[in-house]
Amino acid sequence: MKSPSRFIAVGVTAIIVALFSVAGCGSTGLERSNKASTTMQTVDSDIKLVAVQLDATGASLDELMKPGQTDVKKAFELYSGNVTKIEKMEKEFAKHSDEMKSWGKDYFTEWKKEGDAYKNPEIQALSEQRRIELGEIYGRIASSSVGVKDAFRAYVSDVKEIQMFLSNDLTPKGIDAIAPTSNKVVGDGDRLKYAIKDVQTAIERAREEMAQRGS
Repeated sequence: MKSPSRFIAVGVTAIIVALFSVAGCGSTGLERSNKASTTMQTVDSDIKLVAVQLDATGASLDELMKPGQTDVKKAFELYSGNVTKIEKMEKEFAKHSDEMKSWGKDYFTEWKKEGDAYKNPEIQALSEQRRIELGEIYGRIASSSVGVKDAFRAYVSDVKEIQMFLSNDLTPKGIDAIAPTSNKVVGDGDRLKYAIKDVQTAIERAREEMAQRGS
């Protein structure tokens, strides 16, 4: 007759295996989990780079707009380089954010299907409890992301149009004319930076919750 402690150990092992397997198909569930975690890590890295580049873009625009700027051409070239960089980052951020959303949806949808297939009611209940808990944490990424992609796209559009305007009129009067708009765009960049950092906080919380021991 098995001892109670051995019975408990076997039961715990069964629950762990059930939670991280896919209807008897080894690593499929783990692969989805790892893919979701990897895309979150990618977006996290994107955000860190974007925050730095937003500062650089705003600083170069301020430098270009600075009264008494002695080397307007050099300041414009620096700003133009930063516009190119932030435009590329916006595209990467949008792409990776969409991937993160897609993989997250797949991960929780499949988890729900597998949870419904368990014959052991205790395992099924445990699976559903963990799915709901982690789903709520992952869901905070979406709630904190509302409007961020659109705001980022609008910001990039504005800095590009300022660049276009000044490429045609890099004169003192041209710079003075665009100054109110440029001041607003610099402020938009600061607000965008804090908004994406809120997304980063939500991502890091989800990554922490989904992290596997020893990884």
